[in-house]
Amino acid sequence: MNDEMKTKSERSTIRRLPARGNYEQETIYSIIDEGLICHVGFSLDDKPFVIPMTYGRRGDTLYLHGSVASRLQRAMAAGVEVCVSITLLDGLVLARSAFHHSMNYRSVVIFGRAMEVTDQKAMMEGLEAIVEHIVPGRWNEARQPNEKEIRATTLVAVHLAEASAKIRSGPPKDDAEDYSLDVWAGEIPLRQVVGVPVDDPQLSAGIRPSKNVTSYRRGK
Repeated sequence: MNDEMKTKSERSTIRRLPARGNYEQETIYSIIDEGLICHVGFSLDDKPFVIPMTYGRRGDTLYLHGSVASRLQRAMAAGVEVCVSITLLDGLVLARSAFHHSMNYRSVVIFGRAMEVTDQKAMMEGLEAIVEHIVPGRWNEARQPNEKEIRATTLVAVHLAEASAKIRSGPPKDDAEDYSLDVWAGEIPLRQVVGVPVDDPQLSAGIRPSKNVTSYRRGK
């Protein structure tokens, strides 16, 4: 219950199909950690914007970064309220009726106020969290950001205190009278497939990908 109360709020409460709602911190974090792309929604000058972004998590903080010239980054650095959504699509659910077609998914919606990270040590930790989220182990392999790159980057943090997960799984749910229809029903599972790493054409001879590249996987 304590983990649930940390994330559940009036605006994060699931209203539509509440049985699919989940407010447990462990569930929310697991979806965040598996995802790769989030969509950040905010309002600026009475106009709505939704921007796809990469992200990283460390503890109860979500990190987002971008150019200092970005409208989103300037708005978030000013402390604008944001809504961040992350969705993992697990399957297409085909029912006997068109009305009951659906999808199996795991999603998270986060509400909060973005706060700019200005301390250089904290900024490096946040950027590391983003790189490590994408490919674990990569931060220590690659050249880390220099002072010029740091000055060109805005990093913001969103506290994961107000969030909810919504999950659908299982077969279609048809109306009772439709179960006798001569129509196939079920699920088409979907998953991300990792391909074979492709060398940069300008890669120096003899450099081979590390194990964290060749064994890269993403999934449940």
